[in-house]
Amino acid sequence: MSDRNTEDIIGALYDMVQDARAVPLAADKCMLERDKVLDMLDEIIAQLPSELKQSRTIVESRNELISQARREAEVIIRQAQDQAKQMVTKEAIYIEAKKRSEELVQQTQNRIEELKKVSNEYMDDALRRTEEVIAQSLNNVRDTRVKFRAVTEAQKQRAVKAPEAE
Repeated sequence: MSDRNTEDIIGALYDMVQDARAVPLAADKCMLERDKVLDMLDEIIAQLPSELKQSRTIVESRNELISQARREAEVIIRQAQDQAKQMVTKEAIYIEAKKRSEELVQQTQNRIEELKKVSNEYMDDALRRTEEVIAQSLNNVRDTRVKFRAVTEAQKQRAVKAPEAE
């Protein structure tokens, strides 16, 4: 297993196909080293779980961030409520405390919404990028398989034609 990431491996596969020698009498077909290509595909497959694990880690981080924001909000609300209770001795002070408590609650709710929005955007972007990498990898694997099948079929046809020519 090498230190290359999935995108590097896919790029190498692309280069390998692009630089491959053409099959005689078939300009759109090429010959590749099967073992090399299969090893590279194995590397891609081995790395996909780590990218999925990375996505799960991002989701867990997002959930922890939201939980932490909720805990902070609860602490702030309790503090605001405690302050409001202590200030009940006079009506004017009580009204001011209640107003401040509501402001803190609103600020906290705004902060929670902001954190949710930011974490959701981050999560969506990370998942989108992971999805694109996985989709690209899958498309490359499919394209490579189609090309291998075509090369194999061409080789079989040549093998069948060769004995007939004798």
